[in-house]
Amino acid sequence: MSTKKPIVAIMYDFDKTLCTKNMQEYSFIPDIGMSEKEFWDAANKKSKTLQMDGILAYMWLMIEESRKNSKSIHRKDFVKLGKSLEFYDGVVEWFDRINEYGKEAGIQVEHYIISSGLKEIIEGSDIYKKFKEVYACEFMYDENDTACWPKNVVNYTTKTQFLFRINKGVSDLSDDRTLNDYVPEDERRVPFRNMIYIADGITDVPCMKLVKVNGGYSIAVYQNKKKNQALDLLKDNRVNYIAKADYKENSELDSLIKDVIYEIASKDRLIRLQLKQKSKLI
Repeated sequence: MSTKKPIVAIMYDFDKTLCTKNMQEYSFIPDIGMSEKEFWDAANKKSKTLQMDGILAYMWLMIEESRKNSKSIHRKDFVKLGKSLEFYDGVVEWFDRINEYGKEAGIQVEHYIISSGLKEIIEGSDIYKKFKEVYACEFMYDENDTACWPKNVVNYTTKTQFLFRINKGVSDLSDDRTLNDYVPEDERRVPFRNMIYIADGITDVPCMKLVKVNGGYSIAVYQNKKKNQALDLLKDNRVNYIAKADYKENSELDSLIKDVIYEIASKDRLIRLQLKQKSKLI
């Protein structure tokens, strides 16, 4: 067992988990002259008509409507959209504060995004640099820096692969071989018991459940009007806890994460002690 500080990975969905609505709704959808309902209805119709992945459908629609409305689909312009994002109270200050909690507990905290939103938009946000990795949808760009094809697609089931990438420390998305190699759980970079998954809704259930059943912690955050949805996730044993999406210091979520970090640190010390004692018997 390594003598390095144990790592706690806090993984977040993005839309309605950190920012208050879907990231396309702040400026992209208004800029192409559509309402939020019109855009998502059109994406859903395309998905159903063509039996197409819903995430690919919205990415296609972003390019199609941009072209129709003579809007740029250059990478830099998608990145600029990140400046319009609005976050829940306390989000911007959250990461540094939680990192300090971890240091006090003898833990190294890392933050990750696993989102079906667009990585380029997240990259332009005020919090992008707070994350060790951002796993999200991306476009491929041609020699003119123009979006031409989906590069990466993250839907509600493919999200789970990124838990294993974090678990094993395999960040290279082209490296499937190392990802699938067998490694004992205690020798992995971030054991599942050291994972915290924070998300808002039903599309995150596969990740929430996977983290929870493997000894980690899943937390459903909610806006006031969506508390019943979070309560259903708790009742159905899909999450460990629920909390209002309030990231300010001394909020319910802030206190909950602090308690979880200290519990992980305590468990880690006991596991290390047990392994050390057993090693003396060999």
